[in-house]
Amino acid sequence: MDELTGFLDRQECILETERLAHGESNLCVLWVSLNRFREVNISFGHNAGDEVLYRLAQRLQAQISPGSRIGRIGADEFLILLPGLPLSTAEALAGHIHATLRVPLQIGQANWRQSCSIGVASLGTESATSLLQRADQAMQEAKQSGGALTTVVASGSVHGNPVTILKRNELSIEEKLHQAMETGGFSLNYQPVINVTDNSIEACEALMRCRIGDEMLPPDRFIPVAEKTGLIIELGDWTLLTAAHMAEQLLANGHPTKVAVNVSRAQLTAPKFQQTLQALLTISPLPPSLLELELTESLFMDTSIAVRRNLDAAVEAGLSLAIDDFGTGYSCLAYLKDIPANKLKLDRTFVKNLPEDKKSLAIVRAITRLAQDLGMTVVAEGVETPEQLDTLLGTGVNALQGYLFTRPLPEQQLESWLTDFKGN
Repeated sequence: MDELTGFLDRQECILETERLAHGESNLCVLWVSLNRFREVNISFGHNAGDEVLYRLAQRLQAQISPGSRIGRIGADEFLILLPGLPLSTAEALAGHIHATLRVPLQIGQANWRQSCSIGVASLGTESATSLLQRADQAMQEAKQSGGALTTVVASGSVHGNPVTILKRNELSIEEKLHQAMETGGFSLNYQPVINVTDNSIEACEALMRCRIGDEMLPPDRFIPVAEKTGLIIELGDWTLLTAAHMAEQLLANGHPTKVAVNVSRAQLTAPKFQQTLQALLTISPLPPSLLELELTESLFMDTSIAVRRNLDAAVEAGLSLAIDDFGTGYSCLAYLKDIPANKLKLDRTFVKNLPEDKKSLAIVRAITRLAQDLGMTVVAEGVETPEQLDTLLGTGVNALQGYLFTRPLPEQQLESWLTDFKGN
């Protein structure tokens, strides 16, 4: 998508709509959502999906006239801004878009006919945000019709349906993320991982926090929005650099502790990930062995060229890799022998009901033994009670992490905690 000259990103679309709304008597927007596009990624792989998305975007761009603007508003959604055009022209353009996207695209030996759902809205006496909400709502109505409708023209007001409310909340969170990036509202907390073999610190996991004024945004609210909007790439780079600096500081103060950083798929598919990693290791005196990347199991099974190249680069640079939240995705034990990770972190869902949940206990024991036979360290996440601790020690796991030991700590408190822990 970066090669498409003139394309706006999500935030630019919002700002450009706001600008046009103040200067145009006629302003229409088309919210275009590609139907079933996820099936392209599943059936043909993410590389093919990216190529198809690029070619479809070119078709969209070819449909708009000079002065109109187009941007990517989501993973498979586009926003087209039509200043100075009446609603009838916008509706006609929607028809042309349906026709041009339906022309077959060849993917390998197969042909793909892309359909879409389009919401059309014309500016009234309202804010630009309300205009976008009505276009989005109309697109959702077209999508929910099951194919009976391909284009829906928005009504004059925003309804309070769950989809609209969700989108409105996402826009609000996105704006807060931009504010936090501009005002230094992001920070990292660190949660130690305890090695039960010698009671040492296995690692400290870096966890992102976001504060806007007096408001703390929970990670489960802002991380999905950051991933959807692409902000996670910039935030991920910041996290990597900040965590590396913390590892340097710990090493200099007598705590040679590995710091683990969560990495998203968006980061691993970004062309600049390898460059960021190389630049970090070049300017930092930190031994690469004191940095660890935590990735979901689905990322290790991703066969796209960019992901494989970036994983290989991390391993060659000396960083260690860990499988995070193991057991919650598309677990395939056959892949474990080929995954370049040396640590497996069992998801907290297997821990929370121990020791009563005998099935979870059996799964923990089986995975622990298998992973250790493959030379992997096994960490159990979400340990909160002494009973869970005693049960997990009996399964043979190598390390434990959870509130029983400590909640995630700001960097100012982490060193004090590590000093006290070492003294016990």
